[in-house]
Amino acid sequence: MANRISNRIKKEKDKGLYKQLFSLVLPITLQNLMMSLVSTSDAVMSGMLNQDSLSAVSLATQVAFINSLFFGSFVGGATVLASQYWGKKDEKTVEDVFAVTMRYSLIVGAIFSLLTFLFPMQIMRIFTADVTLIEIGASYLRMASLSYVLTGISQAFLCIMKICEHATLSSLIGSSSVVINIILNAFLVFGLVGFPKMGVQGAALATVIAKAIECVFAVFFMFRGKCIRLRIELVFHSARKVVDRDFWHYTIPLLINYLGWGLGTSMYSVIMGHLGTDATAANSVANLSRSIIASFCWGFASGCGIIIGNLLGRGELEKAKRYGGKFVRASIFIGTCSGLVILALTPAIMHFVKLSDVAKSYLLVMLIFSSYYIIGNSLNSTIISGIFPAGGDTKFGMICDCVTLWAFVVPFGLLAAFVFKWPVPVVAFILTLDEFVKIPAVYKHYMKYKWVRNITRKEMENK
Repeated sequence: MANRISNRIKKEKDKGLYKQLFSLVLPITLQNLMMSLVSTSDAVMSGMLNQDSLSAVSLATQVAFINSLFFGSFVGGATVLASQYWGKKDEKTVEDVFAVTMRYSLIVGAIFSLLTFLFPMQIMRIFTADVTLIEIGASYLRMASLSYVLTGISQAFLCIMKICEHATLSSLIGSSSVVINIILNAFLVFGLVGFPKMGVQGAALATVIAKAIECVFAVFFMFRGKCIRLRIELVFHSARKVVDRDFWHYTIPLLINYLGWGLGTSMYSVIMGHLGTDATAANSVANLSRSIIASFCWGFASGCGIIIGNLLGRGELEKAKRYGGKFVRASIFIGTCSGLVILALTPAIMHFVKLSDVAKSYLLVMLIFSSYYIIGNSLNSTIISGIFPAGGDTKFGMICDCVTLWAFVVPFGLLAAFVFKWPVPVVAFILTLDEFVKIPAVYKHYMKYKWVRNITRKEMENK
């Protein structure tokens, strides 16, 4: 009888935790989806002008992707600390973490804004040697330059909102911004309802306006008391240096991990960008399609990380360990479903994109590769980006991703493309192996349970 009662209580608690999980996952997924749609709408609407515009904008948005890696590491470091301190109900320390995150987001965002405004041609030459693509992409980058610092501001706000149980509000702000961006894209790219026809520059300007509105919304709700307040004085001077030290202790491995992974995946675009416009266009569409479908996988990983972090911060280590196992199994199921969705949508994608026959043949193969790639991506994202950092284990992901990409996938991809001169589909296959190559090492490390620990300080220092 006692066991039955205990099991019933356990099940009720499980239901409550799953409810909390999906109250995080669904808004975060929506936000990830909408963010993916920004780049997608920029590329697709530009692609309605011509294939060169599609390829150029897709390559140019790689800069935004690299920029997001810095913000992702800052947000990741903030999540490691803030989720555990929020679970511990230490709001003062969460405020400090918020301020530190904002400081470095502003610095990095400003640097990217200056570089894209002053040196857009030089940046585009990294991704392609095609003169036409360089010129189109450079015009996009210069117009979009202000969006990078605005993104840094908004991402810091939205991160803290998610951690402080305002994930729905965070999602609504991010989603509203994306809807505005897509509408403005249509108006400014094609010159609808009296707006000037600006082509790819219109897509860039729409992004800037939408990001500015997103920042205004975030600041407004902050002052309405909807989340932890941003203390401006702490942005410029940390009151407790220990928060700075802890932030960088967990952020630096994440930053190296994100940059290693991100620059490695950007090398995929660089390799394809030097294999001709057909390969570039096909790869662009495949990446955009995969990013949209993978939004739920990444949202699930983020939600798992916050939940596990809260449990660890409260000292519920065994419960965190048990739920970690449940989340890992769920991630495989989610990844498999996502792969099937890609296959189901492949005919529609092939029908609607305006590509050459050669580019379409490449795209078909790339979409098939994406359908199994996303399974490994779902599993690895949940473990490496969600569960491990929740317990302060940020170094393993750094080592694993960097070794996989830079010691295996990128070198073999370069050899296949430029030394052996293998066909584009073969090169694309090699470039999708990274997620599966690292699964054995990831799971082995997971089973060591080094991530099962409370990293909060019992007494915060004042210096």
